[in-house]
Amino acid sequence: MNNINRMIITILILLGGGMFADPVYAGDRLSNQGTTSAAFLEVGIGARSMGMGGAYVAIAQDAIAMYWNPAGLARIQQASGMFEQVDWVTDVNFNFLAATIPLGNNLGSMGIFINSMSMPNQLVRTVQHPDGNGEEYSASSMVFGLSYARNLTDRFSIGANAKYISERIWHEQASSLAFDIGTLYDTGLDGLRIGACISNFGPGLKLSGSDLLIYYDPDPQHLGNNDKIMGKLMTDEWPLPLNMQVGLSYTTNITGGIELALAADALHPINAGESINLGTELNLFRMFFLRAGYKSLFLEDSETGFTAGGGINYRLFGASNIRIDYAYADMSRLGSISRFTLGLYF
Repeated sequence: MNNINRMIITILILLGGGMFADPVYAGDRLSNQGTTSAAFLEVGIGARSMGMGGAYVAIAQDAIAMYWNPAGLARIQQASGMFEQVDWVTDVNFNFLAATIPLGNNLGSMGIFINSMSMPNQLVRTVQHPDGNGEEYSASSMVFGLSYARNLTDRFSIGANAKYISERIWHEQASSLAFDIGTLYDTGLDGLRIGACISNFGPGLKLSGSDLLIYYDPDPQHLGNNDKIMGKLMTDEWPLPLNMQVGLSYTTNITGGIELALAADALHPINAGESINLGTELNLFRMFFLRAGYKSLFLEDSETGFTAGGGINYRLFGASNIRIDYAYADMSRLGSISRFTLGLYF
């Protein structure tokens, strides 16, 4: 590994050790859960990755690499498109759409993606009208991103995302810019790879909008003063869900066209305790796939756990492939989540 690669890995280690330290020590039982904005950014993408328990940082080398580790884009060989729609908990709708293209001539690869979460309209309820006042409100979240990745050597890849993040509820809206940076290293040992990714690095979100405008009476105890002075309620800024994820993967050929992949990721987010994701995938002749995993191992009071899934890869029109993946995830008291991902490779 040359000096440039060593420097990049050193920077990632320093960032992981310093920038991601817990900002406040609150004892053994308390954590920073619920102290960040844009929680939808923490919902995993892709049926393949979620079927493997979210252990995907060192596996990623397709369109969903833009979520898990953008460095994986440098390893793609074909242009691709991917779509996912998930019925999330409490009737929330979750969508992901992405496209990637290799640039050729050792220029790397580029990608574009959009991820959104929305909910059905809800009645506006007040103290005077607990059953609704005739109005409705909605809430939604969206992230739009551009990705670029390149192989610096035959073993080492680096990639980054630039993302525009927006959240809205009724007439209030907040937006920010954020960045992800990831690395992927092939150790040279048969089938062993190391990946690392820092996600959601950027300014926090702060809501603003017309509903925060109010009339203010500076002296309500006296008559005759101006009781219609225009004022504005101020909201706090909440940080993005910054996270560092480091992973190992090992792939081995069992026999003939049957391969087994094992993966483990360690997570260190700023809004929860550390945890580990574990996953495995059985590849049968590059046509059929079986997966299982466990998400958020060792995380106290976690609502996630066992995952499983499968997929099929079917060749169309010569060089084109269509891939359909399915994943099931146990969400404890929240029930379970099923998802399908459709991928096209050209």
